[in-house]
Amino acid sequence: MKISLITPAKKQSRTGNRTTAVRWAAILRRLGHRVAVSDVYDGAPADMMVALHAWRSAEAIERFRGLYPDRPLVVSLTGTDIYRFQKSHPGITTRSMELADALVCLHDQVHRDIPSRFRAKLHVIHQSAKPLPGRSAPAKRNFNVCVIGHLREEKDPLRAALAARRLPESSRIRVVHAGKAIDSSWARKAEAEVARNARYRWLGDVPGWRVRRLMGRSRLMVISSRMEGGANVVSEAIVAGLPVIGSDIAGNVGLLGGDYPGTYPVEDTDALRYLLERAEGDPGFLGTLKRHCRERRFLFRPGAEFAAWKELVARLTSPG
Repeated sequence: MKISLITPAKKQSRTGNRTTAVRWAAILRRLGHRVAVSDVYDGAPADMMVALHAWRSAEAIERFRGLYPDRPLVVSLTGTDIYRFQKSHPGITTRSMELADALVCLHDQVHRDIPSRFRAKLHVIHQSAKPLPGRSAPAKRNFNVCVIGHLREEKDPLRAALAARRLPESSRIRVVHAGKAIDSSWARKAEAEVARNARYRWLGDVPGWRVRRLMGRSRLMVISSRMEGGANVVSEAIVAGLPVIGSDIAGNVGLLGGDYPGTYPVEDTDALRYLLERAEGDPGFLGTLKRHCRERRFLFRPGAEFAAWKELVARLTSPG
């Protein structure tokens, strides 16, 4: 079967959408299908479409459904689809959801945040991750906390740095941030924070191997986003045995679990500072975070993601 996989992220991009598209294409090829990945749809014949982003890929979705009304169409709901564009562009976003035969989401709480008429189409497929190869021991001199994510408004990317400013002088916490500034304004903000905050270091855009090394050298990861569809970096941290402190948005709670003790109210700098200080000073608390993450690892095995796609494709293509 020929599958057209559409993502708004271009080939050179390192965004989550592109990473997800590449991984899903590999899975679908392992299932025996031919997969063409593109950021636009030119109307080329395809037996099935998988489109990331209900709003940004709306034109491709509409075109495919018009050309092939009886062929399977899967739409993946991103964080901005669920938590922004349903409100700002409801007609376009819900139209894509209506046209889809199946909706794919990345965490367990999405059903609460979409119209009830679409819930029967919804399939949770957790993004998988592999263990870090030869994970190195965390740095001993400092208590390194990593932040992995591009600098843009949705990520609230400097929240960990702001929290670190409020730590007591005795704290050994250092925040190391890997991620590209989406524009020059964010670059200036990060550079200004580095200049005034001895606890913060910004690496900029770095290759995957450096991200993995950073995770291996860290004792904790912070994901401070205002909205997420289910960040792959969370599953990567969980599989790597790296405990997480996250904002209490649905996209984080849906991956970490409803009873996870390491969340804080979004944008609450003091609450984040408290959790950082507690994680550094209370080995029992840090151990509890590790245990909770360890208990969630099974969700993010590559085999589980592969099986979920195999089942979904079979369901959509089976006769009757």
